[in-house]
Amino acid sequence: MSVKTKTPTAPTKGEQTRQSIVSAAYDLIIRQGYAGTSMRQIAEKSGLALGGIYNHFSSKEEVFRAIIAERHPFFQIIPLIRSSPGDTVEEFVHNAAHTLVAELKRHPEFLNLMLVEIVEFKTRHVPLVFEKLYPQLTPLIERLVSLEGNVRTIPPIVFARAFLGMFFSYYITEMLIGRNIPRDLRDEHAIDYFVEIFLHGILIPEAE
Repeated sequence: MSVKTKTPTAPTKGEQTRQSIVSAAYDLIIRQGYAGTSMRQIAEKSGLALGGIYNHFSSKEEVFRAIIAERHPFFQIIPLIRSSPGDTVEEFVHNAAHTLVAELKRHPEFLNLMLVEIVEFKTRHVPLVFEKLYPQLTPLIERLVSLEGNVRTIPPIVFARAFLGMFFSYYITEMLIGRNIPRDLRDEHAIDYFVEIFLHGILIPEAE
C-alpha cells in the first residue's frame, strides 16, 4: 500500500504580503535601527500603501515581534552548533566556534538585530525567543552530554551559555579592537586562543 504524502500548500496572497512586510522591515531595522525606521518606510519598501500594513500588523512593534519570532539569529546559530562535527568536547567546541565565525561573516546583520533588541527594547522580547528556542536546546544539551572528555560537573545549559558568551565576546571584540590592531600584531587564529581559554583557562597547571 502506497503512502500518500501531503503536497505543501502555496502561501496565500495575504501570507505573501505579510512576509514582504517582515522582510522589508528586517532590512530597514538592521541598517538604521528600530527608532529610525518608520511604518511609512516599511510600507514603501514592501510596495504597499501605508494603510495596507495595518491589515496585517497593528503596530510597528508587532512587526518587530514577527521579525524576532521568525528571524532571530539563535534560530540558525543553535542548529549550526549542534551539527558541528567532533567526537570529543574539545573537537566539538573548536569546530563549532569556527562554524559560527564563518556564519557571522556571511551574515553580519545577525548581530545588528540582537543589538536592536538589547539596546532599544531592553530584551523585552527575549522570552518569546526562548520559548521557541528551547526545543532546539534540548538536542544540543544531549549532544554535549554524549561527547567524550574529562569535563567538570557543569550543568549542560550553563556550558552552552558559557560557550555562546565566549563566542560573542570574541566576535564583538574583533569588531571593536581586532580589526584595528596593526597588521604585524594581528593574529589570524585568535578564535582558537579564545576556545583554548574557554576549555582550559589561562593558567598553566602546576606540576604535581
